[in-house]
Amino acid sequence: MKKVILSLAIIASLAVIGCNGETKKDTSSNTETKTTTDTTKAKELSMATFGVRGNCGMCKATIEEAAKSVEGVVEATWDVQKKSISIAYDEYKINENVVHKAIAAAGYDTDKMTGDTGAYKNLPKCCLYDREQQMNQ
Repeated sequence: MKKVILSLAIIASLAVIGCNGETKKDTSSNTETKTTTDTTKAKELSMATFGVRGNCGMCKATIEEAAKSVEGVVEATWDVQKKSISIAYDEYKINENVVHKAIAAAGYDTDKMTGDTGAYKNLPKCCLYDREQQMNQ
Protein backbone atom coordinates (compact mmCIF):
# COMPACT_ATOMS: atom_id res chain seq x y z
CA MET A 1 0.00 0.00 0.00
CA LYS A 2 2.88 2.36 0.83
CA LYS A 3 4.41 1.77 -2.61
CA VAL A 4 1.12 2.56 -4.35
CA ILE A 5 0.74 5.79 -2.38
CA LEU A 6 4.39 6.68 -3.05
CA SER A 7 3.94 5.93 -6.73
CA LEU A 8 0.82 8.10 -6.96
CA ALA A 9 2.62 10.93 -5.16
CA ILE A 10 5.50 10.69 -7.63
CA ILE A 11 3.13 10.68 -10.58
CA ALA A 12 1.23 13.67 -9.22
CA SER A 13 4.42 15.65 -8.72
CA LEU A 14 5.61 14.79 -12.22
CA ALA A 15 2.33 15.97 -13.74
CA VAL A 16 3.51 19.51 -13.06
CA ILE A 17 6.67 18.94 -15.11
CA GLY A 18 4.88 17.89 -18.31
CA CYS A 19 5.99 15.59 -21.09
CA ASN A 20 9.01 16.72 -23.01
CA GLY A 21 9.78 13.59 -25.02
CA GLU A 22 13.50 13.88 -24.37
CA THR A 23 15.71 10.90 -24.98
CA LYS A 24 19.00 9.94 -23.45
CA LYS A 25 21.59 7.50 -24.72
CA ASP A 26 22.21 4.53 -22.44
CA THR A 27 25.95 4.27 -21.95
CA SER A 28 25.90 1.40 -19.46
CA SER A 29 27.42 -1.92 -20.39
CA ASN A 30 25.69 -5.27 -20.20
CA THR A 31 28.07 -6.80 -17.65
CA GLU A 32 26.94 -9.07 -14.85
CA THR A 33 28.59 -7.22 -11.97
CA LYS A 34 29.98 -3.77 -11.29
CA THR A 35 32.37 -2.72 -8.57
CA THR A 36 32.06 0.63 -6.79
CA THR A 37 34.20 1.99 -4.02
CA ASP A 38 32.77 3.74 -0.97
CA THR A 39 34.76 5.17 1.92
CA THR A 40 35.04 1.90 3.80
CA LYS A 41 35.22 -0.94 1.26
CA ALA A 42 34.50 -2.03 -2.28
CA LYS A 43 30.98 -3.28 -2.87
CA GLU A 44 29.93 -5.62 -5.66
CA LEU A 45 26.64 -4.80 -7.35
CA SER A 46 24.49 -6.94 -9.59
CA MET A 47 23.37 -5.54 -12.92
CA ALA A 48 20.13 -6.28 -14.76
CA THR A 49 18.43 -5.00 -17.90
CA PHE A 50 14.78 -5.68 -18.67
CA GLY A 51 11.93 -4.25 -20.71
CA VAL A 52 9.55 -1.57 -19.43
CA ARG A 53 6.80 0.00 -21.55
CA GLY A 54 6.51 3.79 -21.66
CA ASN A 55 6.47 6.78 -24.01
CA CYS A 56 8.25 9.93 -22.97
CA GLY A 57 10.64 11.79 -20.71
CA MET A 58 7.99 11.95 -18.02
CA CYS A 59 7.66 8.16 -18.13
CA LYS A 60 11.45 7.96 -17.84
CA ALA A 61 11.43 10.02 -14.65
CA THR A 62 8.59 8.01 -13.11
CA ILE A 63 10.04 4.61 -14.04
CA GLU A 64 13.52 5.48 -12.78
CA GLU A 65 12.11 6.96 -9.56
CA ALA A 66 10.02 3.84 -8.95
CA ALA A 67 13.08 1.62 -9.41
CA LYS A 68 15.28 3.82 -7.21
CA SER A 69 12.64 3.83 -4.47
CA VAL A 70 13.54 0.19 -3.78
CA GLU A 71 16.11 -0.04 -1.01
CA GLY A 72 19.19 -1.65 -2.51
CA VAL A 73 18.87 -0.13 -6.00
CA VAL A 74 21.88 2.11 -6.55
CA GLU A 75 21.31 3.14 -10.16
CA ALA A 76 18.43 2.97 -12.65
CA THR A 77 18.39 4.26 -16.24
CA TRP A 78 15.41 3.75 -18.57
CA ASP A 79 16.04 4.03 -22.33
CA VAL A 80 13.05 5.73 -23.99
CA GLN A 81 13.79 4.30 -27.44
CA LYS A 82 14.70 0.75 -26.43
CA LYS A 83 11.94 0.55 -23.79
CA SER A 84 14.36 -1.06 -21.35
CA ILE A 85 15.81 -0.23 -17.95
CA SER A 86 19.28 -1.00 -16.65
CA ILE A 87 19.65 -1.25 -12.88
CA ALA A 88 22.54 -1.72 -10.48
CA TYR A 89 21.48 -3.23 -7.16
CA ASP A 90 22.72 -4.98 -4.05
CA GLU A 91 21.56 -8.58 -4.42
CA TYR A 92 22.06 -9.12 -0.67
CA LYS A 93 19.28 -6.60 0.03
CA ILE A 94 16.81 -7.30 -2.81
CA ASN A 95 16.26 -9.35 -5.92
CA GLU A 96 15.29 -8.14 -9.38
CA ASN A 97 11.61 -9.10 -8.93
CA VAL A 98 11.19 -6.44 -6.23
CA VAL A 99 12.14 -3.80 -8.81
CA HIS A 100 9.62 -5.25 -11.30
CA LYS A 101 6.93 -4.94 -8.60
CA ALA A 102 7.80 -1.31 -7.80
CA ILE A 103 7.67 -0.31 -11.48
CA ALA A 104 4.39 -2.19 -11.99
CA ALA A 105 2.93 -0.43 -8.93
CA ALA A 106 3.68 2.88 -10.68
CA GLY A 107 1.53 1.71 -13.63
CA TYR A 108 4.17 0.48 -16.07
CA ASP A 109 4.37 -3.01 -17.61
CA THR A 110 7.69 -4.85 -17.34
CA ASP A 111 8.94 -8.06 -18.95
CA LYS A 112 7.66 -10.00 -15.93
CA MET A 113 4.70 -8.00 -14.58
CA THR A 114 1.68 -6.06 -15.77
CA GLY A 115 1.39 -2.53 -14.46
CA ASP A 116 -1.24 -1.74 -11.83
CA THR A 117 -4.42 -0.84 -13.74
CA GLY A 118 -5.45 1.95 -11.35
CA ALA A 119 -2.01 3.56 -11.48
CA TYR A 120 -1.94 3.19 -15.29
CA LYS A 121 -5.29 4.99 -15.61
CA ASN A 122 -3.95 7.84 -13.44
CA LEU A 123 -0.88 8.41 -15.61
CA PRO A 124 -0.81 11.66 -17.61
CA LYS A 125 -2.29 11.33 -21.09
CA CYS A 126 1.10 11.35 -22.80
CA CYS A 127 2.24 8.43 -20.62
CA LEU A 128 -0.65 6.10 -21.55
CA TYR A 129 1.48 3.72 -23.59
CA ASP A 130 0.21 0.99 -25.91
CA ARG A 131 0.03 -2.15 -23.79
CA GLU A 132 1.08 -4.21 -26.84
CA GLN A 133 4.21 -2.09 -27.35
CA GLN A 134 7.51 -3.93 -27.93
CA MET A 135 9.95 -3.84 -25.00
CA ASN A 136 13.67 -4.32 -24.66
CA GLN A 137 14.32 -3.60 -28.35
